[in-house]
Amino acid sequence: MNDTTDERPIRLIILDSLSLFRASLGRLLASQPGFEVAGECGTSAEALAILAHTPIDLILLDFDVSPNGDFISAARAAGYQGRVLIIAGSLDARKSALALKLGASGIFLKSEAPDRLLHAIRQVWEGEVWIDPKVVQLLADELVDRYPKLDGNLHGAPLDERERQVLTGIVGGMSNRKIGEKIGLSESSVKNVVQRLFSKAGVKTRSQLVRIALEGSVAETVKNGETVQSHD
Repeated sequence: MNDTTDERPIRLIILDSLSLFRASLGRLLASQPGFEVAGECGTSAEALAILAHTPIDLILLDFDVSPNGDFISAARAAGYQGRVLIIAGSLDARKSALALKLGASGIFLKSEAPDRLLHAIRQVWEGEVWIDPKVVQLLADELVDRYPKLDGNLHGAPLDERERQVLTGIVGGMSNRKIGEKIGLSESSVKNVVQRLFSKAGVKTRSQLVRIALEGSVAETVKNGETVQSHD
């Protein structure tokens, strides 16, 4: 267990198909204060065995171990209520959509810097949603046009035209200023619309809003079993 100053460490499992990556990530986390690696697993069965007897806060899950979301479903069925952060080797809209629908708290790309992963883990553990901007853009580009539900309603609440435009901009990773420039609104007016969207979605942050919006749009993708093209 790593030493911490004010609180217990984040206890996590690494579930990845590549033993070298598991070992490297395990060493990285073990060298940092505030983390405790409870297991480095190559299969879902190994991870589920740990979950059966050890309280775990967060699971780092490789897409390739559970491409259809089987592990997330099995972990939830076994009573696991902690966080799941997907660690992805490449961009894949279909897998990202499925992971979000099944309740993953974030998607992190393996190509990103180690310090960003540490930050992402802490954010997810604190209840935030971490979705790599490249993943957000991929889903926005390939799903918004295919499924108007993304910008048509939010948690069943109808959106007016301004709300729809602002939500689409947020999902695309645009700042309030950039959204305002694109749709002809002042930055303060965009902020007001963002607050309305927060209220309708029942969230407090942009990352949570993005997740709610994307979950709405990908529901039909997952239900229909459609595959959206991946981008390396």
